[in-house]
Formats: sequence, C-alpha cells, structure tokens
Amino acid sequence: MQANFEYRYFKNMYLTTEIKQNFFKDHGKSEFDTGSAEGQIALFTYRIKHLTEHLKENKKDTATRRSLVLLVGKRRKLLDYLKNTEIARYRSIIKELGIRK
Repeated sequence: MQANFEYRYFKNMYLTTEIKQNFFKDHGKSEFDTGSAEGQIALFTYRIKHLTEHLKENKKDTATRRSLVLLVGKRRKLLDYLKNTEIARYRSIIKELGIRK
C-alpha cells in the first residue's frame, strides 16, 4: 500500500458512504465490517489528514483543532490496543498507512 493512501479516494468529497466502505473493504474483513480496529484506524487517519489540511488554512479554528486532538487520541488508543493484543496486525496497519516508524 501507499503511504499517502487518501489520494486513491475522491479528493473533492469529504466522506461518503462509498469512501467509508472502501476503507473498510481495504483494511477490514469486508466493506460492512465497521468494527475492525484496522478499518477504524484507516478512517481516523483519513479524517486526521483532512482536518490537518483544513487547519493549515484556518489557523484560528479552535473547534476543529479540538476535534483533531480527540481523533488523534482515539486512533492512538486503537493502535495501543492492537499493539498489546496482536503485534503483527499493528505492524501491518502502520506500514500500510505510513503512520510512523
């Protein structure tokens, strides 16, 4: 997979049902498996990158900044869960999404 995976999806639209299903199909078991940690991490990463781009243009938007911090915390908790339970899944998802080394 690519490190900048969001470009495979539609850049003009933010989140549609099709985009969400693509995330869950690519990173989960199926497109309807919305509960898998990998699918949720991929969706959170997409949203984090979108909010980061928004904050580059709108520096004083504190509500978006707070939402971004909360999303990063949710993603961190899911990554910690995967790291503690199944290290192979953790390593594969951070490699696919290019989150960190």
